[in-house]
Amino acid sequence: MARNKLAIASISLSQYPGHTLDHKIRAAAQAGIAGIEIVYNDLLTYSKAQNIPIHTAAERIHTLCLETNLQVLSLAPFENYEGSTTPLKERLALAQHWLELARLLHAPYLQVPSIFTADCTRDEKTIISDLQQLADLASSNNPVVSIAYEPLSWGTNCSTWESALSIVQRVNRPNFGLCLDTFHEGTRWWGGQCFSDGSADGRGDEAAGFAEELSDAERFQPLYSLAHPWALPGEAKEFTWSKHARPFPLEVEYGAYLPVVEIARAWIVEAGFTGWVSMEVFDRNMRDGRVSPETAAKRGVEAWRKVQIEMESKSRI
Repeated sequence: MARNKLAIASISLSQYPGHTLDHKIRAAAQAGIAGIEIVYNDLLTYSKAQNIPIHTAAERIHTLCLETNLQVLSLAPFENYEGSTTPLKERLALAQHWLELARLLHAPYLQVPSIFTADCTRDEKTIISDLQQLADLASSNNPVVSIAYEPLSWGTNCSTWESALSIVQRVNRPNFGLCLDTFHEGTRWWGGQCFSDGSADGRGDEAAGFAEELSDAERFQPLYSLAHPWALPGEAKEFTWSKHARPFPLEVEYGAYLPVVEIARAWIVEAGFTGWVSMEVFDRNMRDGRVSPETAAKRGVEAWRKVQIEMESKSRI
């Protein structure tokens, strides 16, 4: 059975404002989860609730994680960076702020999703240069923070693992690698853009990856159109899908149907990935406070158990 350490994103433990970050951390630890991805907005909300600067909040959260034996895996998500039309100096200054917080949290990774705004350059040299400068900034102080680059299925310039792997190779920095998400891989796969036959040929080597995030998806009911109640003008269908209908893996009772096991198996079993596995879900039922962080944490642990069993079962076939 896969021995990857299990983490969970703080937002995946509840999207209800009354469920504070410290509550989520204790719930994750009590469920036996080993790590947590700190979502910036959760940290910001906690700092405001405590009436303390966000840097102080980061220090307190690190202390709490030490007390509960929970590893902070990453600070996330540093969005819309590479190729943005905002002056690079301003983007790097913002990155420096995030990196300071990551170091206070003792987070080894800064998670960076691929840019998804239309207001950006398509010039590959500029994109690679921007990411190299980010990686260099992240390695300019100790401890070095690694950049976990995640291809979003609705990304403007990078939306598949193949394109993300190519970017990682061209950035060519030891602290710059992949963060792969089964939701993004699965939704691109289903759209015929990522895998042709479900195989993992050409996926690159394990060294390119820092983390694997697991989530599932439910089907649009009714079928997606601009008249769908979730649809927003100008928003990509995959983004809408992601925000509202991403349950934990294999939660068929919540409509889960993506081939999460096949995708996870390609990386964890076939490619031999031994790094962190993290649950990153966006369940719309977690917004009103009826689902406690304790319940969400248990669901995450159970989902990982089911994925492990299914991967092992398929390996015997």
